[in-house]
Amino acid sequence: MADEIRLNDEDVVRARIRRNRAIGMSVALAVFAFDQLSKWIVVGPLNILGQPGQTIELLGFFDLRFVPNYGVSMGYLPADSDFARWLLVGLTAAIAIFVAAWMWREKRRDDAIGLALILGGAVGNILDRVRLGHVVDFADLHFGDIRPFLVFNVADAAITIGVLLLIVRALLMRDGKRAKKEV
Repeated sequence: MADEIRLNDEDVVRARIRRNRAIGMSVALAVFAFDQLSKWIVVGPLNILGQPGQTIELLGFFDLRFVPNYGVSMGYLPADSDFARWLLVGLTAAIAIFVAAWMWREKRRDDAIGLALILGGAVGNILDRVRLGHVVDFADLHFGDIRPFLVFNVADAAITIGVLLLIVRALLMRDGKRAKKEV
């Protein structure tokens, strides 16, 4: 009887992992598709690709402004040669593979979703770098002349949100319960 219960528990865990895989892959695909669609709209129909720095004002606090990003976050590690570009593609692809493997084995749905956001965003930016040699950044969130963020894209936002979800879950949650404050 104990073996039956153990087998049933294992089946439940396997089913949960399969469900998390499906959810994770769906979220990653949706992020990738939305990222690529938004970039296509900005550089295609809105035609700001060939005009770095051009601004299309949408709201008082949000503009579209094309900025080619040759580096990683905040312009660090600029890929200023073909070798550096492909090295950066390889590095980000390795990270994406690690995230995909982690997501594939993840038992917690919230972690699988956070990892999926990271994966979908990473693949979107990798595709830009492979096709164009740079990442298309276009979202300019600002408050008057104050710009607390660099120009970003949907992939960058998804990666940031995914990382924050994982950090918050790691810091505040333990085994599905709120972590107790230590005195």
